[in-house]
Amino acid sequence: MLNFDYYNPTRISFGKGKISELDKLVPQGAKVLVLFGGSSAQKTGTLDEVKQALGQRELVEFGGIEPNPTYETLMQAVEVVKAEKIDFLLAVGGGSVIDGTKFVAAAAVFEGEPWDILLNWGANVTQAMPFGTVLTLPATGSEMNNASVVTRKSIKAKLPFRNDHVYPQFSVLDPTKTYTLPERQVANGVVDAFVHITEQYLTYPVNAAVQDRIAEGLLQTLIELGPQVLVNPDDYDIRANLMWVATTALNGTIGSGVPHDWATHMIGHELTALYNMDHARTLAVILPSLLTLTKDAKREKLLQFAHRVWHLQQGSDDEKIELAITKTREFFEAMGIPTRLSDYDLGKQDVDAVIAQLEAHGMVALGEHENIDLAMSRDILTLAL
Repeated sequence: MLNFDYYNPTRISFGKGKISELDKLVPQGAKVLVLFGGSSAQKTGTLDEVKQALGQRELVEFGGIEPNPTYETLMQAVEVVKAEKIDFLLAVGGGSVIDGTKFVAAAAVFEGEPWDILLNWGANVTQAMPFGTVLTLPATGSEMNNASVVTRKSIKAKLPFRNDHVYPQFSVLDPTKTYTLPERQVANGVVDAFVHITEQYLTYPVNAAVQDRIAEGLLQTLIELGPQVLVNPDDYDIRANLMWVATTALNGTIGSGVPHDWATHMIGHELTALYNMDHARTLAVILPSLLTLTKDAKREKLLQFAHRVWHLQQGSDDEKIELAITKTREFFEAMGIPTRLSDYDLGKQDVDAVIAQLEAHGMVALGEHENIDLAMSRDILTLAL
């Protein structure tokens, strides 16, 4: 196992009716900016429930944070923070709203051009505003980690940053708030969580037995419950387990002491920035092709994946690896998510555009071995056509 430091200060308040605990979680004298996405938080009553729980605190609302939150919109929120003298942020929504709130928390007190936060992967963040979250869409795990991804529309760039100052102070997770989600978003969340896990698990072995077994259990839970939630959308236990899987997938537990990949995400980010593809759908397109082309380097963990997650015992090692990759693709498809670029009307010319963006953003040595260069990224995208 690799050396590691594990730190996670986020308090989780999980279960039915937990939004009422905001009164205890948010400082009494705080002036709160409530950030949210579209109209769903208002239509479902979640926003009203949040405001009621906050009691007599002075509130300002900021809506319109997009899926794949944009720098342009978030900078408007920064201006509101400064003009209204806000001292606490509350994100109400899914990963995009929470990612956006993390950027606002850092940018509002950043000395200099806030875009530099993204250009430096967050290494230059020395402070951030306090904030909490009310999760309505389980997928990204942003509610319990220190990472964020922001898109700048004007230059078609989607860049991540990470810094310990942007851990949420708390996150409220009420599975009943996911009942009204569209099926597309539910499916996206399952696939997003699945790929988050594989990015930390399908690398090379370092004898991290605890992390491996937890990762495998999370993957099996997604495989079992993912299709079920599409058939039984009002089953509380299914919703609760999927919500906690998505959080646990990226809260640092399974990623400590092990190598990470993240090439699927970096390539997928460019597809989103260029073509506005759903984040999870870019992952579903890229991962099977990436695993196929890196199966020699990932051989030991892919075999472990085949044996322990997909329970494959028959055939040669090569056959089991191939079948495990096939089953992964079939799982994504069973969730209603197409796994070929052609399914999204993208072709060879679009591969060229993605490669140009990867080069422009310095994504030229990806993966746990940093051996996925532009040529291999091109091969991955071509195989995914």
